[in-house]
Amino acid sequence: MIEELAWYYIGFTIVLTLAFSAYGVAVKPHIVKKMALFTILGDAVYALLVYLGFRLNATMPPVYPGGSLENPSFPEGSEIALFAHSSVDPVPQVLIVTAIVIGLAVFILMAVIAVKIASETGSLNLSKIERGGED
Repeated sequence: MIEELAWYYIGFTIVLTLAFSAYGVAVKPHIVKKMALFTILGDAVYALLVYLGFRLNATMPPVYPGGSLENPSFPEGSEIALFAHSSVDPVPQVLIVTAIVIGLAVFILMAVIAVKIASETGSLNLSKIERGGED
């Protein structure tokens, strides 16, 4: 019962974080604030992928425990179903490792563009830049 409540609470928190960060990226006029909220949005997506790939009844990592490299033991019918039912899904974890590297590259690109905008216009506030630098 407590595990299910915690499960729903975590899911609700992830969705709320996604919503607030997406709203902030769309509404905030300052470029640095948009970059910070974009990073939070990416982290919330990573958390959502882990949330979707996890199983409450999982008891083992996604590595089949049978056999060894020298003497492999391949599962059969019901063993495969039992293993699939009691292990977590490894695909979201692999996707997140790739996404973290891509997210870092995107953040560095955004920072370089922000520095260029600041050096050209003297401001990082988009509403001020749209007005031509007038207050």
